[in-house]
Amino acid sequence: MLTANQVSVSGRNQLQGNCSACSFAIPGGLAIQWGMKRNSVRIVLVETTHAGNIGAAARAMKNMGLADLALVRPREYQTHECYARASGADDIIDNASVHADLKSALEDASWVIGTSARLRSLRWPQYDAREAAAQIGQHSQNGQVAIVFGRESSGLTNDELARCSALLTIPAENDFSSLNLGAAVQVVCYEIMMASKGGQRAEQQNVDDSPNESQGNAVEPTSLEAVAAQRELEHFYEHLTDVMSQVDFFNKDNPRLLDGRLRRLFNRSGMLKTEVQLLRGFFSAIEKKIDGR
Repeated sequence: MLTANQVSVSGRNQLQGNCSACSFAIPGGLAIQWGMKRNSVRIVLVETTHAGNIGAAARAMKNMGLADLALVRPREYQTHECYARASGADDIIDNASVHADLKSALEDASWVIGTSARLRSLRWPQYDAREAAAQIGQHSQNGQVAIVFGRESSGLTNDELARCSALLTIPAENDFSSLNLGAAVQVVCYEIMMASKGGQRAEQQNVDDSPNESQGNAVEPTSLEAVAAQRELEHFYEHLTDVMSQVDFFNKDNPRLLDGRLRRLFNRSGMLKTEVQLLRGFFSAIEKKIDGR
C-alpha cells in the first residue's frame, strides 16, 4: 500500500492556496464533536477514470468531516484538475492510500457496504443512503467501515459486491437516475454527518433523561466484541473452500457461484473474531478426520 505522498505530484504547486474562496468552515466545530467514529469510516473509489472526480470526492469528504480515502487502481490523480476540484482538500488527496486491488483496500475493514445505481437481483441487505448512514454509525463503533464506490461508467462488479456486507443505493428520478461520482460521495457523506449529529443528540438525551445513581437504576455500558476484519474473513473463506473441496462438496476449479453465495451468507452475519476462530477450529477438526489423525 502506498500513500499519496509517496507518489509524484502533478500540478499541486500551482494550486496551493488558490482555492480558498471556494472553501468554508463547518460551524460549531462539528467535525470534532461527532458521536460516530469518523476515523473508522473509509471512502473507497474503485478504478476511477477522471482525476477531477477524485478531487470532488475529497472535497465532499472534507466538507462533512471524513478523511480516510482509499483509491483502487485510479487511472490518474494528483493532477491539476484533481486539486482544482478538491478546492482546498489537498490533504485528503495527499494522504489517500493507493491499492492494487479491492482486497487490499478492505483488508482491515470489519463492515463493508458497496454502492450501486440500481437494485440487484442478488440477495444483499439493501439500504438507501439515509438508512445506510445509520448502519455505518452503528458499525463504526465496533471496527473499520468501508464504503465502496465503483467505476463512473459501470459501477461495481458482482465479484466486488461479493466482498460487501450490504448494498447502498441513492434514490433518484427513474428517467435520470445516474449521479456523478463526486455527487454520490457528497450525498453519502452528508447523510453520515447528519446521522452522527442525530446520534449525538440521542446520547445527550439519554444522559439528560437517565435516572441518577441514587435511584439504583444506572445501566453499565455493554462492551462490544471485536468484529472479524476482511483479512480474517478472507482466510476463513480460503479455509472453508479447501475443506469443502476435500469432502467433494463442490469442484474447487469452478467455485464462483457457490463461493459468491457463501460470501453473502457470512457477510450478512457480521461474524465476530471469536466466531471465525471457532469455525476455523471446526474446519481443522474435519481436516484431521480426513487425514485419519
